[in-house]
Amino acid sequence: MPRRILALTLHPAPASFNAALVETYAEAAAGQGHALRQHALHALEFDTDFGQAGYANAKPLEPDLEAFMEDLAWAEHLVLSTPMWWGGLPAKAKGLFDRTFLPGRAFDPRQPQIFGLPKPLLTGKTARVFVTSDTPDIAFNWVYGGGLRKQLSRQILGFVGIKPVRFSHFSPVEHSDSTRRQGWLSQARALGLKAA
Repeated sequence: MPRRILALTLHPAPASFNAALVETYAEAAAGQGHALRQHALHALEFDTDFGQAGYANAKPLEPDLEAFMEDLAWAEHLVLSTPMWWGGLPAKAKGLFDRTFLPGRAFDPRQPQIFGLPKPLLTGKTARVFVTSDTPDIAFNWVYGGGLRKQLSRQILGFVGIKPVRFSHFSPVEHSDSTRRQGWLSQARALGLKAA
């Protein structure tokens, strides 16, 4: 069954291995008949600073952010590819979520759910996250407790109703050779073929 997929590169540079992962996934998924829309963080023009003490009178979304939110509303499956910098998202990537995941668009605080959390408004969507880093898996999971995974799956995507969120961690990237990178791209291609 064809799926509507939004693919998002969260590396702030125009050329990156994160972009290659997304392109590989998207090409494979499109070849299977899935509908795709794509955004790349480096090409989005917006003020990353929410710059408010609350949600009242939040600044209007720039056209690129409106387009991103429209495509997210359209999508059934979200594919993100992000580097892990200092244990978290790049600043501009965090700014994207700060600016767009707002009351009335991503959650509704007027309808508290379990534990008083607001009602998520982006339910019915799933996600695949590609994380690149130089932190080995054992350190990522056991030393640091998978902090970026928890932030994305529970406090960002899960908070607004996108679940399940599945992860693929590729590491260490910086000194990896072409054979290893081709292996990682093959994994991304296999996931794209299944739209998983």
